[in-house]
Amino acid sequence: MDFKSRKRNNFVLILIEVLTFVLCAQPQCQQGDEVQGRCKLSVGEKPKCTDMLLAYCDDMDYTQTVFPNILGHRNREEAELGSEYLLMSVVESLLKGECTPDIRMLGCSVLAPRCEKDRVLKPCRSTCEAVRKSCAHAFEGIEMAWPYFLDCDRFFVSDQEGCYDPLDGLRAAEQEMEAIDSIPYEEPSTMIQFSYHSNAQMISIMKKTAAHCSDIASTYSIGHSVEGKDLLVIEFSNNPGEHELLEPEVKYIGNMHGNEVMGRQLLIYLIQYLCSEYLLGNERIQTLINTTRIHILPSMNPDGYDLAAAGSQDSADDEEAPRYDSWNVGRTNAEGIDLNRNFPDLTSIVYRRRRHKSHRTDHIPIPDFYWFGKVAPETYAVMKWVRSIPFVLSANFHGGDLVVSYPYDLSKHPLERKMFSPTPDEQIFKFLARTYANAHSTMANESEWCGSSRNSQGGIVNGAQWYSFAGGMQDFNYLHTNCFEVTVELGCDKFPAEEELYTGWHENKEALLTFIEAAHRGIKGLVKDEDGNGIKGASVSVRGIRHDVTTAENGDYWRLLTPGVHILTATAPGYTRAMKRVHLPSRMRQAGRVDFVLQKAVLEPDMEEDYSIPSLGTYERFDPYNQYERYTATGVTQNQEERSEKPWWWNYFVRSGVATPTWLLRHD
Repeated sequence: MDFKSRKRNNFVLILIEVLTFVLCAQPQCQQGDEVQGRCKLSVGEKPKCTDMLLAYCDDMDYTQTVFPNILGHRNREEAELGSEYLLMSVVESLLKGECTPDIRMLGCSVLAPRCEKDRVLKPCRSTCEAVRKSCAHAFEGIEMAWPYFLDCDRFFVSDQEGCYDPLDGLRAAEQEMEAIDSIPYEEPSTMIQFSYHSNAQMISIMKKTAAHCSDIASTYSIGHSVEGKDLLVIEFSNNPGEHELLEPEVKYIGNMHGNEVMGRQLLIYLIQYLCSEYLLGNERIQTLINTTRIHILPSMNPDGYDLAAAGSQDSADDEEAPRYDSWNVGRTNAEGIDLNRNFPDLTSIVYRRRRHKSHRTDHIPIPDFYWFGKVAPETYAVMKWVRSIPFVLSANFHGGDLVVSYPYDLSKHPLERKMFSPTPDEQIFKFLARTYANAHSTMANESEWCGSSRNSQGGIVNGAQWYSFAGGMQDFNYLHTNCFEVTVELGCDKFPAEEELYTGWHENKEALLTFIEAAHRGIKGLVKDEDGNGIKGASVSVRGIRHDVTTAENGDYWRLLTPGVHILTATAPGYTRAMKRVHLPSRMRQAGRVDFVLQKAVLEPDMEEDYSIPSLGTYERFDPYNQYERYTATGVTQNQEERSEKPWWWNYFVRSGVATPTWLLRHD
């Protein structure tokens, strides 16, 4: 054999040896390959016991776990970045509190298996099967497949193989609670858990409160968020579900910006407080509820709250991470819309028409062009809500400063961003703002102010003088309805630490109650015809104040006013005018009763009063072209188009940046 032949043969032999080594070598495992059976851990990748550091699994009945885990996560960081762990963090919200914390703890037994004396213990199959039997319907209810890592045959073992019950800690806690419940005790005062509540927990508290105080409370929905979450309201009244003649309607709205959370929590606490104190015989609370219909919407932006809360939790888990930027994350709704810039800009319409002799600042119609822009479902729901109930007074809770702001929010000069821009009702708005600020334990204290509100006077400020913007909710309430709304900024930190919630409640409790009581200031009454029938839509005006209020369905009205002498006029199409002079003493704490009887009159065509604004149409025109329905039905935003064939919860995972869990999609 010549030299060239030997060389070629040697090369072939070497190539065969290399190929044999490559083909026989154990493939390197990628994350999740072990679960799919594509490879096995090499000898050098022995599991290592380590401390349990997963935040959502810290209530398990053991302190040691192991990595790599059965799903192939090599360390805690890989586990936390997986879609399995993300599911565990949001499952309570997705299932609206059902099967909590059973599902999460079951998942933790796989993600972070129990480790004792360098030996991994596997969870019991019987526990998994019991949980799946009782909870499968909850997953079906949201069109979600049963998670692959909760496969009872695959990741759980029989009792004979030496397993442990992952719900042991939960059962021990339940037995302890049963033992405590069996101890006789006296009826306590209001018990409030001063911690943050998920959307599911918030809804649960509202419904449980309504059931516990069914004689004075009920819940109702005004609509849904972009991601389908219920915008649930609870009302308190001695006759819930109905408007009572001459009883003022008050509303509180929290969490309009999802990352401003103190107001949301305060309203959850207020809900529990009103129910409990009423049942305990608190005379002040009983009087308040028996004479006022109170509506509370704790969260106008539940989607934004979820995003803000997730960011806050991530920051808390990593002590070395930079402080959570609560000023931006979660502020908008799921479509990126700032809800407090999304209402119709009626203030600009008033400014343009203020030189007209008969200009008005009440019941301004919504211009048709507004409906051809992006109208958030949360905004739409609130607009329909405030049009359907004759609200008298309202407060909208925010965070980032410590002050009460009142209308107008938009500067009367387009080039001046901080110009004092009062409404015709400047005096009563200042009174209402001071009512809250003075009852708050620190808001009126100059040393407590922060941010741009340092120029406020006694904890109150005109909105446009503070900073000007269009499309705000409080201007819309004042210019489109009878409702007088203020904005309450509850503190410098938008997402305060949980230990600050107790202090926040005690600083604001008195102010929350006192402000509701302010709905009984001024005058109230009935506008009737000569036969004693109430006249709907009659106007009640006050001389010197270019802002009328209108009567409700049965002819009753409320007009917030400061003490003094006022000339009142009641008018309605087809009736003569009626005028009265009233004096409201400064010490008067209840609304004065002022009724009107209007006589029929035949008006000449040219004498009929104009109740519309040229180019805008009438007040009754609300989304006249069904533009909003078309917008929501077609899903004009890119995100909606991407999610058109996906369940509503899919966005939780898409926004997080983790590998999307297609294993959660049902294939029926």
